[in-house]
Amino acid sequence: MMPRAANPSPSARRAGRSAQQLPRGRHGIPREHVAQAQRGRMLRAIAEAMAEQGYVQTSVADIIERAGTSRETFYQQFSSKQDCFIAAYELAAARVLAELEREAHSEGTPLERFDRAIGAYLDTLADEPEFARLFMVEVYAAGEEVLESRAAIQRRFVELVTGAFGARERSARFACEALVAAVITLVTARLAARDVEGLRRLRKPLTELVRHALER
Repeated sequence: MMPRAANPSPSARRAGRSAQQLPRGRHGIPREHVAQAQRGRMLRAIAEAMAEQGYVQTSVADIIERAGTSRETFYQQFSSKQDCFIAAYELAAARVLAELEREAHSEGTPLERFDRAIGAYLDTLADEPEFARLFMVEVYAAGEEVLESRAAIQRRFVELVTGAFGARERSARFACEALVAAVITLVTARLAARDVEGLRRLRKPLTELVRHALER
């Protein structure tokens, strides 16, 4: 996910956004670049707002206040709060899956590939805790459409794990599915508890769990 400073306060984040906002009036910046910058600010704003307030309590007004945009600008890009959430969710999902795919297809033994993949997955989430919480926790409040997308992403996660281990038999594929479900449950619990560093600490015990399973 996007690089960020280490755990800035909400006021510091808002000050940083103000510095990044485009100048008012004529500035010679192409319209599409302006729209892209505004979209990026609104996607980060919805992640930050929901990390603090949750999906239900976050309003469009909260998003545009944090992003420093107008209501008109918001509705030029998104049809609703849920539409904005889906865009932020898809952004987070794409980045998480990109890290998983890169490491799952890398060189080394199956265990080495798993260790690198799970480490990249956990680091990506821990580096962007607001997007991670939106991706793993607030998704449950966002409606059926988003839950269907979540299920598809989890299936892709399972496919990457089965591919990394070369699992072909039904029992082996089921074991991979159970492993992914366990990982997601552990990650979600730590995000719900706002234990960001606890995410990174999952890498070693998960890799050891897989090591013992492979040695049986």
